[in-house]
Amino acid sequence: MAFTLDKFSLTGKVAIVTGAGGRGNSIGRAYAFGLANAGAAVLVADLNGEGAQRVADEIAATGARAIAAQVDIADRASVDAMVQAAVDAFGGVDILVNNAAMMAELNFEPASQITLDAWNRIMAVNVTGALNCSQAVLPSMTQRGGGRIVNALSGGAYPPQTVYGISKIALAGLTTTLASELGRANITVNAIAPGNTMSDAGKGLTPKDGPFRQKMDLNVVMRVEGQPDELVGALILLASDAGSWMTGQVLHVDGGWILRP
Repeated sequence: MAFTLDKFSLTGKVAIVTGAGGRGNSIGRAYAFGLANAGAAVLVADLNGEGAQRVADEIAATGARAIAAQVDIADRASVDAMVQAAVDAFGGVDILVNNAAMMAELNFEPASQITLDAWNRIMAVNVTGALNCSQAVLPSMTQRGGGRIVNALSGGAYPPQTVYGISKIALAGLTTTLASELGRANITVNAIAPGNTMSDAGKGLTPKDGPFRQKMDLNVVMRVEGQPDELVGALILLASDAGSWMTGQVLHVDGGWILRP
C-alpha cells in the first residue's frame, strides 16, 4: 500500500503533554498545539495549573479539543489523577509526551558538590516522573491496542557534563528499556533531544554573549538557534502512524550540534 500523508494524522487520538503550561513560549506549549493541529484531543498538564488551563483555553479557541490538569509528575497519585482526567474526558490515552523537567530552575551545581536532596529532586522529576507517567498510561494504551510515548531529552546529555545532563542520559536509558519491554504491545517509546531552543527558558540559559553560546557557535554545523515549533515535526512523526516502525530511538533536532552516525 502506498504511503500517504494521512499517516501523519492524529484524528481520533488522545494525547497528554506534561510541562506544557509553565511558560509562555515553551516547547511543551508548541507540542500541545502541534498535536492538536494534527487532530488529537490534548490534555495540557503542568505543575502550574493556571498556566496549563491558559494553554488549553488557547487550543480550544482554535476549535480543537483540549483540557488542563495540574500535576506533580514526581507524585504517583497526582499522575494517576491526570491520566484519569484524560480517560474521563476523551475515553483513553494514545500518546504521552514526557516533556516536564527541571531545567531553568536548576543552579547547575557541580556533581562533586551537589547536595543529595538536590540530586534526588532532579532525578525524581526528570527520570522518575517520566516513569510514573509511562506506567500510568499503559493500561489505557494496552486496552486501545497500542500507543506512543515520547520522552524529552537534551543535546546536553551527549555527553553529560552536568547533573541535568546525567538525568537526561538516564532518561535515554529508560527510553530504550521501555521500548524493549513494550514493543510487542504495539507501544513505541522514542525521544527527542532538542538543541539550543529559543523558548523563554532557553533564552535565559544561553545568552548570546555567554561561554556556552560561544562554544556552540564553533561546533554547531548548521544553525545554533531553533524555535520550539521546529521540534514539532519530529514529534508528529513519532506520535503518528508515519513513525509506527520506530522505537527505542533518539531524534536530535539541533541544527547539527550532536552528530551521531
